[in-house]
Amino acid sequence: MRMGIIGKKLGMTQIFTEAGLRIPVTVIKVDPNLVLDVKTVEKHGYNALQLAFDEQKASRLNSPDRGQFEKRGHSPRRFIRELRLRDEDKIEFTAGQEITASEVFKAGDPVDVTGTSKGKGFQGVMKRYNFAGFEQTHGNHEYFRHGGSIGCRLTPGRVVKGKKMAGHMGSRRVTVQNLKIVKIIPEDNIVLLSGGVPGAMNSLVVLRYAVKKRVYL
Repeated sequence: MRMGIIGKKLGMTQIFTEAGLRIPVTVIKVDPNLVLDVKTVEKHGYNALQLAFDEQKASRLNSPDRGQFEKRGHSPRRFIRELRLRDEDKIEFTAGQEITASEVFKAGDPVDVTGTSKGKGFQGVMKRYNFAGFEQTHGNHEYFRHGGSIGCRLTPGRVVKGKKMAGHMGSRRVTVQNLKIVKIIPEDNIVLLSGGVPGAMNSLVVLRYAVKKRVYL
């Protein structure tokens, strides 16, 4: 079963191995996730778990949303995400149960991390798509960072959909695959991942067992 869990990105730091190697790691705060609902093929047509994360005040929720948590006997949570599972997976979790990172993963596991990338606002083609720009001399004037021609009046006679042009950059869903779990600190609900993950500090991320499993030695 390709299980997952919701966490919050705290930032990056570094740790050292016994051999003295430095490993850059991202610190993920993974407080216990509440299983809000369990969906099955027989009842809903597909298998999935609804997970809730990050406690908040009950006054910030409307009555229907607050009622979901009161029904389970838990305090309200800020975020709710649904993790789809395979139809043949046997779900061993029940509604109202809390899941910790150490119950789902162990050190050395490969994971895919999904988050929302940092917003960069409106950017030109050089920053957004790494265009080279135009030459700086030989009569070039006020055309140093432009994108060049975007089409032809003959064929196809229009601007092709998906043409790389200036526009809004960032603030989109991004998944980084096959990151290694370096260490899990259960007493602090902390997971250390090798490398960087998408998103700003305190942004929401979802960790799932890697779909393209890579074996780490």
